[in-house]
Amino acid sequence: MKTLIKLDLDKKPWEQDGLIHNRWHPDLPMVAMVKPGDEFRVECMDWTGGQIGNNDSANDVRDVDLTQVHYLSGPIGVEGAEPGDLMVVEILDVGTLDDYQWGFNGLFAKENGGGFLTDHYPEARKSIWDFHGIYTTSRHIPNVKFAGIMHPGLIGCLPSRELLENWNAREAALIATDPDRVPALALPPNPQSAVMGRLTGEAAVAAAAEGARTVPPRDHGGNCDIKNLTKGSKVFFPVYVKDGGLSMGDLHFSQGDGEITFCGAIEMAGYLDIKVSLIKEGVKKYGIKNPIFQPSPLSPAYRDYLIFEGISVDEQGKQHYLDVHVAYRQACLNAIEYLKKFGYTGAQALSILGTAPVEGHISGIVDIPNACATLWLPTEIFDFDLKPNADGPTKIITGTADMAFTS
Repeated sequence: MKTLIKLDLDKKPWEQDGLIHNRWHPDLPMVAMVKPGDEFRVECMDWTGGQIGNNDSANDVRDVDLTQVHYLSGPIGVEGAEPGDLMVVEILDVGTLDDYQWGFNGLFAKENGGGFLTDHYPEARKSIWDFHGIYTTSRHIPNVKFAGIMHPGLIGCLPSRELLENWNAREAALIATDPDRVPALALPPNPQSAVMGRLTGEAAVAAAAEGARTVPPRDHGGNCDIKNLTKGSKVFFPVYVKDGGLSMGDLHFSQGDGEITFCGAIEMAGYLDIKVSLIKEGVKKYGIKNPIFQPSPLSPAYRDYLIFEGISVDEQGKQHYLDVHVAYRQACLNAIEYLKKFGYTGAQALSILGTAPVEGHISGIVDIPNACATLWLPTEIFDFDLKPNADGPTKIITGTADMAFTS
């Protein structure tokens, strides 16, 4: 397998010979060109560019500079790709790097990004996960071991100028509804810490001032965090600029549906093996507005789950109308309270839900006023019996292991 993008992870992202960028912009030059049918390897930094260390302090999670992220490898051009085509991206393999057999999960501080349950867990915490082939364990979260579904959290093609302007306008309108909200409603363009690939001079300065941040998923794909996009999966991306401009990064060893801790997977550096092809005029032929994802036939073979339900009634007892965000939050909170009965702290339980291959489902969306969301927790990842019984829960976690704190 030819390594198309080779990184030196001892260097900073902006020292990688222009192979890395952290903003979306149509003027980014291609760092390499491939032909339809080509297969190649792309190495990726972790999404923070090495800001998080393998240690027992969460100071780095507290202090991480989110103006930098995400660091993406690319863009890669495909010969013959034109706006309106579909770029077909087959993920042949996803893997770890020999010198980086570990990853991290973080609960972000509320004032620095927060997360799905930030009102309940507003302070920074961190867990480190060691890789053992396809399995992972953490010194910070005992009695848990599971197989990962390695996947790119973020992958997509460059936007056109029209699409970029649309993103910036609609997100600015949202921010204007509550500009002082913490966490913010959205992240506008910010030239601070922008890395613009191989753009230089005034062109790079201008692009950094209007380039879209990489945090959300958008029409082109981007940061979708779909855990099932592991080796054997396929994605059909709309092409918006000549040559397409495929970029990728934010690799995860494992993730629960929803990535609910914000830094919500086991984040890692690693590689992707890719095959690309084109469907000419595929956007029109298939009526594509957003990418189509075809999952891998591979997944951990868990069969036994506890399923936690949540409905559209929030923590204060307020009734919402068919609100699946509220319902899924309640399902997660219910699972956390359950895990605490076995000795886990709330932060440890939240980290488990963010990293283990839990399933999230919208189970009901029509029965007014309550949507029903469910979280499926695989019981086999624990080395003790988690299921309810007549004797009640036994406190299993009795040692001193806990998530890393800030000092």
